[in-house]
Amino acid sequence: MQLEVGKIYEGKVTGITKFGAFVELDKDTTGMVHISEVANTFVSEIKDHLQEGQTVKVKVLSMGEDGKISLSIKKAQPAPPKKMGDKGGRPMGGNNNRGGQGRPQGGFRPRRDDRPPQDFSKNPPPIYDPNQKSGNADFEDMLSKFKASSDEKFSDLKKITDNKRRSPSRRK
Repeated sequence: MQLEVGKIYEGKVTGITKFGAFVELDKDTTGMVHISEVANTFVSEIKDHLQEGQTVKVKVLSMGEDGKISLSIKKAQPAPPKKMGDKGGRPMGGNNNRGGQGRPQGGFRPRRDDRPPQDFSKNPPPIYDPNQKSGNADFEDMLSKFKASSDEKFSDLKKITDNKRRSPSRRK
C-alpha cells in the first residue's frame, strides 16, 4: 500500500505502550500514534482510549526516511465544536491553577465593579492641550512630584521587605 501524508486510513491497533500506540495499516505497514495524538482531551493512560485489536481511523502526519510513519487519531476525527470565545489556547475557566476562579465559559468577562459604562456624549473626557498650563504645575513639576512620591513608596516597601527577611521568628 502506498501511503500519502495528509490522507486518512483505517488500521488495527497492534500494540500499546506508555508513549503511544502502534497501528497496522496493512500486512507490512505499521505506524505509531503518539500519546498526544490519541484524543482531543488530555490522555494520561492510552488504555482508557484504545485497546489492542481495535479498528481506528488515522491520519498520516509524516513518513520518515528511516521508514517511521507518524499517525494521528485526533486529526482523523472531525474537529470538536469550539465554545464561544475559545481561541484555541488554554481552557476558559475550570482547572487553571486559580482555584477554579477564572473567566466564565462563553467568553463573557464581567466588569470588576458595578458601574455603568461611561456615556461620553454628555460628559466628554478631558483633552490634553500642551499649550495650556493646568494651574501652576507644568510637566516638569508633575514629574518631580511623581518621582518623589514614587521614591518614598519604594523606600517604605524596601524597609518592610528587609524587616521580613531579618525576622527571627522565621528562623527555627
